[in-house]
Amino acid sequence: MNLINTKIPDFSVQAYVNDSFKTVTQADLKGKWSVFFFYPADFTFVCPTELGDMADYHEKFKALGVEIYSVSTDTHFTHKAWHDASETIKKIKYPMLADPTGHLARSFGVYIEEEGLAYRGTFLVNPEGQIKVAEVHDNGIGRNAEELYRKIQAAQFVATHKGEVCPAKWKPGADTLKPGLNLVGKI
Repeated sequence: MNLINTKIPDFSVQAYVNDSFKTVTQADLKGKWSVFFFYPADFTFVCPTELGDMADYHEKFKALGVEIYSVSTDTHFTHKAWHDASETIKKIKYPMLADPTGHLARSFGVYIEEEGLAYRGTFLVNPEGQIKVAEVHDNGIGRNAEELYRKIQAAQFVATHKGEVCPAKWKPGADTLKPGLNLVGKI
C-alpha cells in the first residue's frame, strides 16, 4: 500500500511528554510538519538507541518547524516508566504516543498482527496532513536521525520551490534540478 501523498487518519491518543500525560489528535498537527517515528516496544534494545538519536536531534528538528512523535503499541504509563528507568530515554522531550490498540500502526501500515507490535516506520507529514516520506525497516535495523533530518530539509525545499527537485545526497545550498527535456540523458 503506497502512503505517499495520502492524508493521515483521524486519531486521538494518549502521550507522555515533559513529565505529563496529554491527548494528541490529528488536529494538533494541522499547519505543522510532523514525523511519526514508529518502533516495536519500550524496554527493548535497538529502540532506545533510535529514540536517543532522535532526542539528540530534536532541537534541530524543531528549528525546521518539525515536531517528532515517537509511537509504539505500549501505553503512556509504560512510556513514563521507561522514561523514569532509562538514562537514554530521559533525554526525550518530544511526545511519546501510546497506541495500545494498534490504530495508528495499522493506519500507517506498520502493525504486525501476530505480535501486536509495529515495524520501524518513519513518516514525514506536511502541514496539510499528507505523508511525504514513508520508510519502513525490519525491526533489527536501526535508523539514523541525521539522514531523516536531510530528508526533511529536502521535502521542505521541494514544497517551497515549485518545479525543482533534490538529487541524491542533496543538502541546503547545493544545486537542485529542474526536470525538463533539456536534462533528459544529460545527468
